[in-house]
Amino acid sequence: MRTALVIGTGLIGTSAALALAARGVAVHLADHDPEQARTAAALGAGIDKEPEGPVDLVVVAAPPAYVAAALADAMRRGLGRGYLDVASVKGGPRRELEALGLDPALLARYIGTHPMAGREKSGPLAASGDLFEGRPWVLTPTRETDTEVLNLALELVSFCRAVPVVMDADAHDRAVALVSHMPHLVSTLVAARLEHAEEAAVRLCGQGIRDVTRIAASDPRMWIDILSANPGPVADLLSEVAADLDETVRALRALQSSDDAERRAGTDGVGKMLRRGNAGQVRVPGKHGSAPQVYETVSVLINDQPGQLARIFADAGVAGVNVEDVRIEHATGQQAGLVQLTVEPQAAPVLTTALRERGWAIRQ
Repeated sequence: MRTALVIGTGLIGTSAALALAARGVAVHLADHDPEQARTAAALGAGIDKEPEGPVDLVVVAAPPAYVAAALADAMRRGLGRGYLDVASVKGGPRRELEALGLDPALLARYIGTHPMAGREKSGPLAASGDLFEGRPWVLTPTRETDTEVLNLALELVSFCRAVPVVMDADAHDRAVALVSHMPHLVSTLVAARLEHAEEAAVRLCGQGIRDVTRIAASDPRMWIDILSANPGPVADLLSEVAADLDETVRALRALQSSDDAERRAGTDGVGKMLRRGNAGQVRVPGKHGSAPQVYETVSVLINDQPGQLARIFADAGVAGVNVEDVRIEHATGQQAGLVQLTVEPQAAPVLTTALRERGWAIRQ
């Protein structure tokens, strides 16, 4: 791939353009908002001018509701040899494109894709050329998809250092409803409880509530577009969640009863739901999409001063310990925090001893 046109210079489009430009691809940028395209160009994502002739690949990074129209326009104008979109739903845009009456030969030059990456922030200023690194990138070819177009899509995925995953379009939409769209709404529902909560209660927020509500900070306009394109599967899953909530509420009410049998039933009901949560959580893939692994956590007390994290990582390196993950829990009302270092079980005692010897306070 030597040339590309990216239509839509938001977070995903600009990030893909940055990755392509870094690999030497001549990238052209287009957007319904010229200022946004100019911003992406200023970041080094390409040039905000249409190409003089057909490019190797046209990447449509528009909201799902506009994907089919943008693709059809680009195809009719002959802007590229191959075409793909990066919308978060696949079945609907494909069917809309087919309904527009395009020549089957043109439809064969298109493949639907979806990079499973993003941020809470939107727009070109939130973009990063390494946004997709190590992340799954779903490709949804059909029997009619031209082999050259599939190869171009795979080249894009490679340039973005993502991991290609081939799926049926409708199966993809059901899957993202489960792992992305429904969780976003659940996060939003939890965050909405905080809107009018008493300030004294909100000040008690810890890492748990931050984890649960983090994705609720995303742009509502973007999510309206996403959910409008995949409402059925998401509604089905939320209906199942609602049934589980009803069951859990009944169990909690039973715990308030003065009847021993009802309280036991309530305990069993709550315990059953918690165990189901445990069983589901262990199925979440581990680092780099590998099978889940059991790790241990070494918790280190730190002051909120420059260089503290760098020192901890340096000391862990000297001890020969690889830190698999890290999270920071900030103390309420204090300039201090708890750094939780996730390591392999056999490395935990080694790291604990090494950090204590270097003066760090370890929380058991």
